[in-house]
Amino acid sequence: MVKDNERRIHELKEKIKEFCDARDWGQFHNAKELAIALSIEASELLEIFRWKTHEETDELFKDKKKKEDIGDEMADILYFLVRIAQKYDLDLSEALDRKMEKNNNKYPVDKSKGSHKKYNEF
Repeated sequence: MVKDNERRIHELKEKIKEFCDARDWGQFHNAKELAIALSIEASELLEIFRWKTHEETDELFKDKKKKEDIGDEMADILYFLVRIAQKYDLDLSEALDRKMEKNNNKYPVDKSKGSHKKYNEF
C-alpha cells in the first residue's frame, strides 16, 4: 500500500483514469453523474455517524473494522472528487490554494478564531 506522503494527486488521477478506462466507464462519467455519485458517497459517510454523540463518534475510530468502513467511504468520496478533476482537467492543488486564500480573506484570524460563525455574521 502506498501512503499519503508517497503519492501525488496526479498519480491518483492516473490510477483512477486507468481503472475507469479499462472498464469503459468514461461514457457514464459526466460532471453531473460524478457530482451525484460524490454526494451519495458523502451521505454514506454521514450515515455512519448519524445519531452518534461526539464520544460515540470518536470511539468508532478506535474500532479497526469501523475505522476501515469510514476509510472506505472516504476513499469513495476521494475517488469521485479526483475523477471529476481528472476528467475535466482541474488542478486540485491550485483550486485548494485559491480557495484557502479566499477563506483566509473571509475568515481573518482576529474575527474568526474560536468562533463557529459564518463570515457574514461577523
